[in-house]
Amino acid sequence: MTLTSTERPPTNAVARLTGQFFRSRETGILAALVIVIAVTTIVNPTFLFSSDGFRDLLLTPSILILIAVGQAMVIITRSVDLSVGSVVGLTAYLAGRLFIDVPGIPIIAVFLIAVAGGALLGLVNGLLVAYGKVPALVITLGTLYAYRGINVLWTGSNRINSSDMPKAFLGLGTQTLLFIPSLTIIALVVVLAAGWYLRNKRGGRELYAIGSDPDAAELYGLRVPRRIVTAFVLSGALAGLAGILFAARYGTTNSQTGTGLELQAVGAAVIGGVAIFGGSGTVYGAAIGAVLLLTINRALPILGIQDFWQQAVVGALIIGAIVLDRLLALRLSRKLTSERQVSHD
Repeated sequence: MTLTSTERPPTNAVARLTGQFFRSRETGILAALVIVIAVTTIVNPTFLFSSDGFRDLLLTPSILILIAVGQAMVIITRSVDLSVGSVVGLTAYLAGRLFIDVPGIPIIAVFLIAVAGGALLGLVNGLLVAYGKVPALVITLGTLYAYRGINVLWTGSNRINSSDMPKAFLGLGTQTLLFIPSLTIIALVVVLAAGWYLRNKRGGRELYAIGSDPDAAELYGLRVPRRIVTAFVLSGALAGLAGILFAARYGTTNSQTGTGLELQAVGAAVIGGVAIFGGSGTVYGAAIGAVLLLTINRALPILGIQDFWQQAVVGALIIGAIVLDRLLALRLSRKLTSERQVSHD
């Protein structure tokens, strides 16, 4: 019996999708995550096989996932946003102050204000980078300290505690739906929405084109400054969302909230396969990178590894990811050059 033409496409499609899955960078990162979880669980079964262990495995990376998704969008355009940690701190404190200063304010209103505040701070970054023609590294390093300074000036020695916030709001940080934490569900929805935008919408695809070759994108007629601003606004908005969820998760915020998250977000995106040179990578990889990064931080103490080596392992992962991206880019360049030579011959 021979296959008809109507039977071949599904088989070919399955084979093609299977090949893409095993060749993708995200698959390698996911495999590394599974190995870390498996090894740690063998050493200490409660790491996974306990209600708190499974819950923490899903819950702990949720906030970093949101920041890493926004960071990935910016890095894809060949930029970087180092101010996100300070944005998280500002919006977390803003949320707390709203509950204190405006008694009875709806929780959804606080969410909208915090996200809008983060988007506004991202807009400042985007305008300075896109229209000021100043490198993003310089601009966002400056706003990292500027936003943190505003937070310190505003907060002072004050601390907002769980008693200052509604129980319904704090419940977002602990409640679950079908054994899955609410924060994890929110993070998953954001990842899927961002992935859909980058893959299916013109604005998302143009971010890749800009990151691959900004000059060519400009010559082609793409609205490069506008897209760069959009990427920074989205990064700021997601950092604002992460800020209010931080307040709900931990029930407290002060002037140092969010410190260091910017480097973790960059590390998660790079480890997840987002090229530091721009133009490639996915928010799915950035999300998996965030989970891997924080899972390693939880797993290494259980394995008896000292703090120094924990940081060294994360650093080695970041360096390895950057080197691998560079090698893959050079390999692709040589392949394209060879194909052009063959076609000319």
